Amino acid sequence: MAINYQEKKGQVYTLKIAIFFGGCSSEYSVSLESAYAVIRNLNQEKHEAVPVGISDNGEWFYFTGNIEKIKQDGWLNEADCIPAALSPNRGEHRLLLFREESIEALQIDAAFPVMHGKYGEDGTLQGLIELAGIPLVGCGVLASALCMDKDRAHRLVSLTGIAVPQALVTQSSHDITESLEFSRQIGYPLFVKPVKAGSSYGVTKVSQEAQLQPAIELALKYDNQAIIEEAIEGCEVGCAVLGNRELILGEVDEIVLSGGFFDYTEKYTLKTSSIYVPACIGAEACRRIKEAAKTIYSALGCRGFARVDMFLTPEENIVFNEVNTIPGFTEHSRYPGMMKAAGISFPEILDRLIELALEPIDCL
Repeated sequence: MAINYQEKKGQVYTLKIAIFFGGCSSEYSVSLESAYAVIRNLNQEKHEAVPVGISDNGEWFYFTGNIEKIKQDGWLNEADCIPAALSPNRGEHRLLLFREESIEALQIDAAFPVMHGKYGEDGTLQGLIELAGIPLVGCGVLASALCMDKDRAHRLVSLTGIAVPQALVTQSSHDITESLEFSRQIGYPLFVKPVKAGSSYGVTKVSQEAQLQPAIELALKYDNQAIIEEAIEGCEVGCAVLGNRELILGEVDEIVLSGGFFDYTEKYTLKTSSIYVPACIGAEACRRIKEAAKTIYSALGCRGFARVDMFLTPEENIVFNEVNTIPGFTEHSRYPGMMKAAGISFPEILDRLIELALEPIDCL
């Protein structure tokens, strides 16, 4: 479906795309880098970026300054920011700007949340956008919430026949009797993670029993539930998915670690790890990973785009890890890298995402 660029007085009308960034999340800084890359790569002949910054205190602003300030986290200042809010009226599709003596309304054609983690990737912002009736880039409320919840995502994906790690959810770091029993059953090493968090914040690789309670305490700083998962032997692989009903797949990538695990530091520095795209695995394994990615994407109700992460064991069995509905979106991030390897450039990804957002949901 081609984008319907409206004509006004004989001229092509550029679509105004609200780019949401920042937010009350531990991944605030990652969001700034992703949003900067999205705005910089947006096709300005077709789209006009409307940057909407959300402070780490939850204040909304229409940002009018140089986008370099977003990348450098210098965007939040009086000169460049106008307090703002979305109008909830479904027929308006407007961003309200609260100036000193007046309220202005800025028309919005689509909204693109580029916010990782809580209050950006978990369905909360998506719900507000959908309530306002504004076309949404990416997954909707249900898929966003499901994919953010590792436990519920695993339970649903397991019904498709795809393997998931053995896991136990706990809400207590004090009474850990059940956690200890489960950990002895699956054996060490194992992983303790917040159930609902991203970018490996609060994740610990636990190698011995004495480390279990501190690991649970750390995970519970990021969420009200912690999940204890068995460690899956093998390599981490991922697959970028783009589309609503008809899906386009990026090339499979592979994370190679020299030690430890792919934590927050490794994701953004690659000090002791490497990412290979295409993955250094056989063609048949890549094909099966792509098929699994499509199955998982559909089972969780995703639309627009997402990155599906899995493990490939030494026996070449596929085990589901998680889905990132708003994965890192810098020019060096995994999702754009996988799509680039499949012949789709960063600006083309953005064009297609906006086109997908404008497809009526009821026709999917």
